Amino acid sequence: MIGGGVIGAGWVARYIHNGIDVAIFDPDPEAPRKVGEVVAGADRAYARLTNAPQTAKGSYRFASSVADAVKDAELITEAAPEQTALKRKIYAEIEAAAGADVPIASSTSGIKPTDLQAEMKHPGRLLVAHPFNPVYLLPLVEIVGGEKSSEAAMTRAEEIFSEIGMKPLRIRKEIDAFVADRFLEAVWREALWLVKDGVATTEEIDDAIRFGFGLRWAQMGLFETYRVAGGEAGMRHFMAQFGPTLSWPWTKLMDVPEFNNELVDLIAGQSDAQSGHRSIRELERIRDENLVAIMQALKGQNDGKGWGAGETLRQYEDRLYARAHARAAAAEHDITKPLRLHETTVSPAWTDYNGHMTEFRYLQVLGDATDALLRFVGMDEAYNASGRSFYTVETHIRHLREVRAGKPIHALTTVLMADEKKLHLFHEIRHGETDEVLATGEHLLLHVDTKEGRACPAGEEIQAKAKQIAAAHEALPRPEGAGRSVGQKK
Repeated sequence: MIGGGVIGAGWVARYIHNGIDVAIFDPDPEAPRKVGEVVAGADRAYARLTNAPQTAKGSYRFASSVADAVKDAELITEAAPEQTALKRKIYAEIEAAAGADVPIASSTSGIKPTDLQAEMKHPGRLLVAHPFNPVYLLPLVEIVGGEKSSEAAMTRAEEIFSEIGMKPLRIRKEIDAFVADRFLEAVWREALWLVKDGVATTEEIDDAIRFGFGLRWAQMGLFETYRVAGGEAGMRHFMAQFGPTLSWPWTKLMDVPEFNNELVDLIAGQSDAQSGHRSIRELERIRDENLVAIMQALKGQNDGKGWGAGETLRQYEDRLYARAHARAAAAEHDITKPLRLHETTVSPAWTDYNGHMTEFRYLQVLGDATDALLRFVGMDEAYNASGRSFYTVETHIRHLREVRAGKPIHALTTVLMADEKKLHLFHEIRHGETDEVLATGEHLLLHVDTKEGRACPAGEEIQAKAKQIAAAHEALPRPEGAGRSVGQKK
């Protein structure tokens, strides 16, 4: 990572939260503090963003030079100031120390990659990967190739960014400022005129966005929003109705206010009045919590498949769950003992006013333990996609002990019974440090044909594995609490 400013630090946070180790070079002596604060903000955000099992966190270190940072890198991300000459100088230093086939992704927000490649020995490796702040939360990254960018470098970058929960958008033609920033520039210019002419303050303009069209754009974008605005006749009707207004002098987008100290003082003064009572770190925290809430809300739309940024988050979570369950399934397990297939750490977002894990989070952990067991017996994504799955039809939970945020926990799973259609499971949630039993969950699962909506036999391999474990577990003492009903006396 070359550059540890706002964007560079955001990249570091996203990378390490996906298990990637990062070496950073930034000559700013304040860079370690700044990066550390951004990473701390990302820690808070990720604790709320997803309940999927997180990849073991990567590490970051500050390198003594560009060469020290890139010497063993598999991907080089550059987020230096927007100066073409400076970036070209950095690329020369990179090429002197890094392998010739290592992709270099520039975070520039507007410089054409062809201009950046001009003095490189291996220009095919360079592309633009333009993210949006905060990089660790917003999924969009614009992928822009120059005249000499190789398809291999572009594709590899897209694969990496998709894997870490982002939405790569390949820009079809190289153009200054790419796509998204051209919209932002248009809105920004019009906003400057509205403030300068005394039509609205900075706060009023922000309110117009965040209470109005900003909410529509956040989940549907521009053209789909206008298609809906056209009613049953769709986009054609909208264009016929509002197209003529394009010739009216509504905006000043073809003109720019003089950028002088008077305009700067006006904008800065109004912005101070609007938000000056909060620190930047406080505003970042509020922003992150709002973004998490929006993406989590969108994740539940479209019959649970997610919508927009929520769909990207859903796909990312699916990969996290699949990766965690695959690791557990691949590990060596003694099936004559209760199976330890799921472990996690209590997130601060899971706690109540007393600092203890809330009631419904126990059920979440038990559900994750069930998913891990199903993966262990062979029910993977391909199996689910075939229209077959296990559904939980009955659950009994006992809450025995409290556990606080930051504490490690794991589940031990006993298969009490397995036949062609049913699974009877018993989980114990245990404290990772004391091994105390915190809660137990007993679950009956029924195998169903999800398309037909009825019970059906599980696949033969899944049946065989589940029955093998159930037979091995028959020799174990019956778990304390198995078969109990609500309110039953000890």
